[in-house]
Amino acid sequence: MLECLFFKPLPLAASALTFARVCRMASLPPSSRAATVPSASSAIDFLSICHRLKTTKRTGWVRRDVKNPESIADHMHRMGLMALIAPDAPGVDRNKCVKMAIVHDIAEAIVGDICPDDGIPKEEKSRREQEALDRMCDALGGGSRAKEVADLWMEYEANSSPEAKLVKDLDKVEMILQALEYENEQGKDLDEFFQSTAGKFQTETGKAWAAEIVSRRKKN
Repeated sequence: MLECLFFKPLPLAASALTFARVCRMASLPPSSRAATVPSASSAIDFLSICHRLKTTKRTGWVRRDVKNPESIADHMHRMGLMALIAPDAPGVDRNKCVKMAIVHDIAEAIVGDICPDDGIPKEEKSRREQEALDRMCDALGGGSRAKEVADLWMEYEANSSPEAKLVKDLDKVEMILQALEYENEQGKDLDEFFQSTAGKFQTETGKAWAAEIVSRRKKN
């Protein structure tokens, strides 16, 4: 069973207050905001939480007995590279996509990689992840950096921008590319991952890259 990392839950009201404070601190005028940039202590606290992204394995691969499965951080890193090399598209800020890819699964440092077959309702998963995000932003000390992390994460979750749509596609593309690599390296049948993403890509880049992966799989 995948190691899931839970902190003592925050009450929902406290969670909302934490995020509100982050936003309020980030809205201060520049002269006042300088103090809200993370201190060395806050930065290291935040990064120490993020360490769990390096050590927590992706649930889907663990449950299919993949040997030496990737970590959450492995997945996020290659998504960042995907965003970096993605072709330009009208209205899409690739630099923002790289940042979004880096933070899109950041809450899993606390809640772990929750999968659909865990039986946890989508609303509850979202609540846990929002609470975890608030805790991480609080550890970061609030302010403009914490607000940027929170804004990027929420934009991704809401699928509310061209950048979010591309990064959502890259999330799926990275997964099926990894599935293909595990099939080739370990002789696994991971067709369910391809089936779960078929027809769900929103961008031309996502569609083209997914089609290339599927084409290579058929040739094997």
